[in-house]
Amino acid sequence: MNRIIISRTDGIGDVVLTLPLCRWIRTTFPKATLVYLCKNYTAPLVSCFRPIDGIITFEDLVTMDTPTRRNTLKADLIVHVFPNKTVAKWAKQAGIPQRLGTSHRWFHLLYCNRLVSFTRKKSELHEAVLNFNLLTPLGLKELPDFQSIKDIGSEFYIKEENRYPYERFVILHPKSQGSAIEYPLQKYRALAIALVAAKYQVLITGTSKERMEVGDSFDGISGVRNVMGEFTLSEFIALIQQSEGVIACSTGPLHLAGLMNRKALGLFSPRVPIHPGRWKPLGLNARALVYDEGCKKCSKGIPCTCIQNIPVEAITAYF
Repeated sequence: MNRIIISRTDGIGDVVLTLPLCRWIRTTFPKATLVYLCKNYTAPLVSCFRPIDGIITFEDLVTMDTPTRRNTLKADLIVHVFPNKTVAKWAKQAGIPQRLGTSHRWFHLLYCNRLVSFTRKKSELHEAVLNFNLLTPLGLKELPDFQSIKDIGSEFYIKEENRYPYERFVILHPKSQGSAIEYPLQKYRALAIALVAAKYQVLITGTSKERMEVGDSFDGISGVRNVMGEFTLSEFIALIQQSEGVIACSTGPLHLAGLMNRKALGLFSPRVPIHPGRWKPLGLNARALVYDEGCKKCSKGIPCTCIQNIPVEAITAYF
């Protein structure tokens, strides 16, 4: 096999949880060129992962004429880790002979020729482990356990050389762009105050839009700086590498911190399918907190805000 494409055109955290699969492919097909198809936004992350030889962005493919796109997508195999109807159609048009995807998407019946049947929604398995189901047509005999794939930090290197003027700092990332149940801003404020008292500097990160949502929640706290919207992804990766760690709910920066073996403390609901067993970060220094693993509402799948009850002291104890 000469050229293999991995397609995952969604967010940062999801891309991070696909990287163990990429390492397996690199080990199994060492002479193949491994190309990752992603969004522009996540390309700086993918480019730091050593097993990846090249990147194709979805946005670039959109702008190409059909012959150029077909030539760009020439490969022996494509693995649709994230189902995307447009990408699946392009892959078939490009004549890729092996097109792997889940059988649980109707359009894969049209555009994929190697279908794998498995479900994610109610699974107790970790997302990074579930991704390996797609490799069974390539000879994978059984799914790996989470412990065997959680350490991939040695395969990740930092391209950005920035050195930031902060010392012994912890990153709080309070928002999630709607991807998770969030810990309350007033609790994050109390957490920031507690971390400052423990002699840490605290940086509040997020997007420019999220900065507007956060407002003045962290104003007036000595030792805390709101830097939301001030970094590109490449710069943010370098910032995390320099930090003591990240505290966040189930969102991309948490997974980045885990990937880089920084302290990554995730604040989770125990409700299926958003529980930490499914979405906790990879990494040697990653940990997930829930308030009550046996929460009755969460066990029944009822919307619940028990995450708000995680004590600040339980979080600071990790630092």
